[in-house]
Amino acid sequence: MLKTPLNELQNRLSTLKNALNTGDNGWTYVAITGKMNLFYFTGTLADGVLIVPREGEAIFWVRRSYERTLIESEFQNIIKMNSFRDLAEYYGTVSGAVYLEAAEVNLDWWNMFTKYMPFQSYKKIDLILKKVRSVKSEYELSFIRQSGELHHKMLLEIIPELLVEGMSEAELGAKLFEKLISYGYHGVSRFSMGYSEVILGHICFNENSLFPTAFDGASGTVGLSPAVPALGNRENKLKYGDYVYIDVAVGCEGYHTDKTRIYKFGGDIDADVLRIQDKCIELRDRIAGDLSDGAIPEEIYKKNWSFLDEDFLVNFMGYGNHQVKFLGHGIGLFVDEYPVIAEKFKDPLQNNMVLAIEPKKSMKGVGMIGVEDTYLVTKSGGDILTGNDNAKIIEL
Repeated sequence: MLKTPLNELQNRLSTLKNALNTGDNGWTYVAITGKMNLFYFTGTLADGVLIVPREGEAIFWVRRSYERTLIESEFQNIIKMNSFRDLAEYYGTVSGAVYLEAAEVNLDWWNMFTKYMPFQSYKKIDLILKKVRSVKSEYELSFIRQSGELHHKMLLEIIPELLVEGMSEAELGAKLFEKLISYGYHGVSRFSMGYSEVILGHICFNENSLFPTAFDGASGTVGLSPAVPALGNRENKLKYGDYVYIDVAVGCEGYHTDKTRIYKFGGDIDADVLRIQDKCIELRDRIAGDLSDGAIPEEIYKKNWSFLDEDFLVNFMGYGNHQVKFLGHGIGLFVDEYPVIAEKFKDPLQNNMVLAIEPKKSMKGVGMIGVEDTYLVTKSGGDILTGNDNAKIIEL
């Protein structure tokens, strides 16, 4: 069983405490409950709470399953918890404010927690945690590189072998899932927005990639049904001359990469489609070149957005009213991580951040056109992690 090494967990906790000490001299406690943050700091997904005090050792209090946590985690201080009363007996009197993940904690949890740990208020730690997670260690990068290699194989080798006339989007998704699992795919795509887990991503033929969804991205999907807008549609069958849009997040051992490719299933590619694809590839390469240590995401966004003319901006990064105002996003334990290549993101990029760059433009009658790849921030610009193919539309 693969376990996150103890020194890796210790370094992450140390980075968090340093970030808190830099921004808040008076902090006393942090309580972490979000599943992926617990995984990041302890190496396991358990029902519990990680208490990080300013003074003393951090303790992972586990409700369920304590036995599994001991098997999976190298974290040094793990204590079985029956209820928050156990915390009160251990920590004694507490007061003031506690740092919490505001996006994760609900009122029921807060009321139960403060019944025994009577903090008067809370401070949000969400952004601090995102920034801590944004700079990847070599241990983390090993899984991201593994994911990137599988991603490249999926789009350049596996997908072309799976596409058969008459198959549905859902059938393609099911066959692709089976193949990826056999190659080490971890089985889900995780998003921090609303903490959602989906199967694969957007698998679309023609205009289904323009279907409006709640997903905060350029493309959409019809999916299986209104109840499950994911995997692929059962009714949309592949025909000669169709465009195929594959925007699937691949992951290994929790860490994702993002990559999008377009396919033409027989027939000639329309000249306007070729022109738009080439423009998106050019824009991707320009942005990738800007992903250097110290660069400001907002400046990268404005510089490259101004590179585009008004005609190209029509239905760019979405269709109709479903347009988004970013050109790339951080990626790691979640597909949608910090930072974002967009306005208001002013903190400089740092070496070993990982970002997905995805310029895309929608076309009525065709679907979503464009490209996406994942890059490592370095001193000399972005280093591609998802395979260095030419990103042209793949003709089958």
